[in-house]
Amino acid sequence: MIKKASIGLLALALSTTSCVSKKIYNDLETKYSDLKKENRSIADENENLKKAKNQLETDRDKLVKDLATANDDLAKQKADLAAAQNKYKVLQDSYNALEKNSNDALEKNMAKNRELLAQLEAKGKALAEEQARLDKTANRLKELEDMIAAKEEAMRKLKETLSKALTGFEGKGLTVEHKNGKVYVSMENKLLFNSGSWAVGTDGRKAVVELGKVLGDNPDLSVLIEGHTDDDPYAGSGPIANNWDLSTKRATAIVAILSENPKINKQKLTAAGRSEFSPLASNATPEGKAKNRRIEIILTPRLDEIAEMLNSIN
Repeated sequence: MIKKASIGLLALALSTTSCVSKKIYNDLETKYSDLKKENRSIADENENLKKAKNQLETDRDKLVKDLATANDDLAKQKADLAAAQNKYKVLQDSYNALEKNSNDALEKNMAKNRELLAQLEAKGKALAEEQARLDKTANRLKELEDMIAAKEEAMRKLKETLSKALTGFEGKGLTVEHKNGKVYVSMENKLLFNSGSWAVGTDGRKAVVELGKVLGDNPDLSVLIEGHTDDDPYAGSGPIANNWDLSTKRATAIVAILSENPKINKQKLTAAGRSEFSPLASNATPEGKAKNRRIEIILTPRLDEIAEMLNSIN
């Protein structure tokens, strides 16, 4: 898909200097428009995945709350059982006293005792079954918590590995951060691109290649590459219409470099353009604009195992 996009854009760029037929030009424009739509679709799909993760975390919190409520109910049932057992003792004492009287009284007390014993046995069985169910749920929740903790630890180690691999570029507009269960690698444009360009410079390419080496060793990670600009309108010419186009083109330029690494799982790569609509700082100052002009690479661990665990608990 990326190669087709690159060929289409190259043909479109050449159209400014070469003579081509109207039909070819229109075909190229149509292909370029389709690529933009596909880009927007991928961005929407990524947003849906984020929402799905948040829903999974909400479901997990609800299960923890439900477990606490069930434990409270179990404690109350145990208290009821103790009260019933005390009542049984009283009845037993009464039985012993009445045994000295008539056989009729004895038979009546024995019938009551048998009924009470049956009730106690039924309640004890129900409590045992409920305890077994709660124990099973608690074990599954513990497994889920351990799984989430393991993924957090794996992402923390990934952050450390990336920081070491990219240490030569930190301070040159590159930062690595671990938050919300993900790892964020941010590269300012001064490391990657000239103003208005989507061609990656020498130092920027080196940083992306080093990043790709780590990604190649972690093929299960989902990798979202987001292009961001400041709010200055795009003033260049050629195939780029605005900041949306520029941010998207820069994201796909990073994808192209990562794709050169055969160990990277291409199915896990997503390129998206955010234009100026996700700033880190105010665009009122040159420093703020510089922070906003960036590429963000967001690394997300696999969540399907956690989803399966939640389904098994439900």
